[in-house]
Amino acid sequence: MPTHRCTFPGDPQELRAARSWTRAALDGHPQSEDAALIVTELGTNALMHTASGDAAGAFHVTLTVSELTVVIAVTDYGDAKTTPEVQHPSANATHGRGLGMVAALADSVVVQGDDSGRTITAELHIPASLQESAPSYTRPGERQC
Repeated sequence: MPTHRCTFPGDPQELRAARSWTRAALDGHPQSEDAALIVTELGTNALMHTASGDAAGAFHVTLTVSELTVVIAVTDYGDAKTTPEVQHPSANATHGRGLGMVAALADSVVVQGDDSGRTITAELHIPASLQESAPSYTRPGERQC
């Protein structure tokens, strides 16, 4: 299974680069748009809630791709004041929906780590109706950004 890795500087403008990199790495995969949205949401959380958003911060994205799944892992620099969790904000709240959106899109979401750094992993399965349109990802390989 190919694995793609990239580290992005802790600047909110880098979220666009992370989204574009994800789309390019998945190159027409049926889950590329959902994966790009998940990378954007998890990257935003890393920048807003951890040391990843500091001047010397960064966040790291790993994509592992097979014919049936895309596994997205975003790792932050830690020093979080809160533990990532799905929230249920009020209708007029301006924050708190990102991880809930990730959980709604993904087949599974796992949070690992502690205040020194966390990795949030989201797994997307390819629906049977889209499996025929999925490019072949059986070739081994790894790509850095």
